[in-house]
Amino acid sequence: MKSSRGDIRWSVGDLADRFGLETHVLRYWEDMRLLAPERDPAGRRVYREGDAYRVAVILTSKVSGMNLEQIRTLLDSTTEGRRIALQEHLEELDRRQAEIERSRQLTRHALECRAHDISTCPNFRAHVADVVDGARRGLGLDHVAHAVETPSVAHSNIRQKNA
Repeated sequence: MKSSRGDIRWSVGDLADRFGLETHVLRYWEDMRLLAPERDPAGRRVYREGDAYRVAVILTSKVSGMNLEQIRTLLDSTTEGRRIALQEHLEELDRRQAEIERSRQLTRHALECRAHDISTCPNFRAHVADVVDGARRGLGLDHVAHAVETPSVAHSNIRQKNA
């Protein structure tokens, strides 16, 4: 039982259950120096409110794509590299967001394309022909991102070429 917020004490099982985790996850995070729970006289882990907030930071950071090393940097208020790690993570998120947008464009084109099979679409083929012909290696996602047009524009361009 707790008498005040400062007296909150959870066992490893209680804290793990609160966040829907297995207890070994909290132990692993302790081994990775992400958590440092107190110990009772019998040597059992005792988690306080601050530990619960650290678990919340770890989980939300993992969902955002950070690895445990980055999270340790984020949690370590003495680490000089905290701002650098966060800036690098933002750059990675921007890169992933751009990849998702490219995937959305290609999927939208494939969905609306008149070609039954996207691999037979003249617009798609025009943008990968140099790779197929051996003039270039790899697709280069930046090349594909700029190459995929909206279907109405792509097909009007093809119609104009064929007219």
